[in-house]
Amino acid sequence: MLSIKSQFSNKVDWHNLISSGSRLFIGSNIAVPNALIDSLIEDGKGLDDLELTHIGTISDDKWALPDYQSRFKVNTFFIHGDIVRKAVDEGRADYTPCFLSEISSLFTDDTLPLDAALIMVSPPDELGYCSLGLSVDVVMSAARAAKHIIAQINPNMPRTSGHSFLHISEFSACVEHEQKLPELLVGEQSKISDRIAQYVAMLVPDKATLQLGIGKIPDAITRYLHTHKDLGIHSEMVSDGVMDLIKRGVITNRYKTFHPGKTVVSFCMGSQQLYEFVDNNPHVEFYPAAYVNKPSNIAKNDNMISVNSALQVDLSGQVVADSIGSDFYSGIGGQVDFVTGSSKSKNGKPIIALPSTAKNGSVSRIVAHLDKGAGVVTSRGNVHYVVTEFGIASLKGKSIRERALELIRVAHPKFREALLQEIRQDLWVPNYQKQYPTDVAEFGEVQIKPVYVDTEQFYLRPLNPSDERRLQEFFYSHTKETIRMRYNYDPGPMTGQKSCDLVSVDQCKDIALTIVRQEGSRTRIEAVGRYYLYEQQNACEVAFVTRETNQGKGMAKRLLHEMIEIAHSRKIKSMFALVKKNNKAMISVFESFGFIRTPGEEIGEIELTFNLDNYASIKPLKPTDSFLDMPANAEGEEK
Repeated sequence: MLSIKSQFSNKVDWHNLISSGSRLFIGSNIAVPNALIDSLIEDGKGLDDLELTHIGTISDDKWALPDYQSRFKVNTFFIHGDIVRKAVDEGRADYTPCFLSEISSLFTDDTLPLDAALIMVSPPDELGYCSLGLSVDVVMSAARAAKHIIAQINPNMPRTSGHSFLHISEFSACVEHEQKLPELLVGEQSKISDRIAQYVAMLVPDKATLQLGIGKIPDAITRYLHTHKDLGIHSEMVSDGVMDLIKRGVITNRYKTFHPGKTVVSFCMGSQQLYEFVDNNPHVEFYPAAYVNKPSNIAKNDNMISVNSALQVDLSGQVVADSIGSDFYSGIGGQVDFVTGSSKSKNGKPIIALPSTAKNGSVSRIVAHLDKGAGVVTSRGNVHYVVTEFGIASLKGKSIRERALELIRVAHPKFREALLQEIRQDLWVPNYQKQYPTDVAEFGEVQIKPVYVDTEQFYLRPLNPSDERRLQEFFYSHTKETIRMRYNYDPGPMTGQKSCDLVSVDQCKDIALTIVRQEGSRTRIEAVGRYYLYEQQNACEVAFVTRETNQGKGMAKRLLHEMIEIAHSRKIKSMFALVKKNNKAMISVFESFGFIRTPGEEIGEIELTFNLDNYASIKPLKPTDSFLDMPANAEGEEK
């Protein structure tokens, strides 16, 4: 160890290693070698026009200050921090957009040849191997490609497993300098991030492999995964939330199909507790971003779920993530890598998660048209899901019209009408599409409820305008007998306009609910229940229809239970239904809730009424309650 220690120095002879005009790489994220930067500024005087390249840096970023613009020209692949952002805005620094998986190739194929890589490493072991620790990302590739490796040996840097080691003999110079590793702590949680997290968690099945970033939304997502089982991690980075899931036994990596049993990452940022967790941890392996972010490697994980954010999404599904208008804000990073990889994964799901508004709710992030100068990072063809605090927009396989309606549904309610009007001018939706999506206020903050039939999971949610085609498919799946029982007449073809009218409901007045089977981006309507309000009588008429394969399983009872609760909370006086006399199954459903028969006006028809003063007799439900047990043991099911 003494012979290794003797190679340390307190000073770098910069003039012997580089010259004016050289291109240098600066270590990434948590591992910025600040002592080397200070030394370059102080001891490298006379070296001018040095190009400094890097990705995100958690540092004081002093090299990007105006004081040093004659000595350093910054070329960043990811804009992080106000100092670098201001330098880019003022033209003192350049931003080079590039996928994180491909940045390394710019160094190795001499597109951007490096004269030196300034990196931070752990102390060497007894064999002389130093670890890149918390930031392997593009640092390993830069070090391998550079003519000189100049290292800051930091006793605080953890030793991480995987492909993170360099031998001290490879360093042209190294200095030992203790530096506190910056912690990146997530701020206070918000209702918005919690609601987004709840929706994202619904898209994550047990045994899935995840990619998550850092921030309020990813951190909230990990808190809503506590009841999941056997999750895995293949992610460019991890934070404290992932550590917590590993400790809880939620993340086991047991069912990963690529690097099974291992949490695979490229870098990590978070608390000191996280840094201690990954130190010498053989279960968490760090690899270069060229490997971790390679889409074909990502796709080797079955059930790969990627979660990335955005600054703006237009109604066709285009995602802006690195700029606000023409002002560059961050970078491409690994978003496209993971969106591409997860979309090619077996049962994979690329998810874009973002708040619906910006600037304290004054600006919608869901827009009809992107801001002038805004750049598309992820194309409309790559996006499968967009999640806001108002729900999940499923875009895969959807037409432009359907996408627009899906995205309007997850926009903030105060912007929905304007968004619909705007795209009507572009003819994205037909002129008969007049009702913008509305929420069922009584559902609360989350507008979708998991429900179970014989342990199989379905979802109960409001019917909405983007369900037009799904409702047509549902209608044409019915037998003639079902149609006769439900409509009491031949309704004729279910045209697009007729279907549009049926799904375009003002849920503040009338109610239209559906139970759907959701498998990835595939949605199938299994049952629909609705009531129509008669304001003068303060009464509502109820009707149901269920797919034949699910009749007799209690879906109508569940829908009726929901609508009774909604009607009661809206202080509606009574509910009624008109049912054909020979539809005994439907009659049984209503009577099981206390509806009373009265003769109908039409021959062969009876009317069933329910006084909502009797609401107290209706017991509350949990998602796992059996449909067949509520609220009485009525036989059969509606047509």
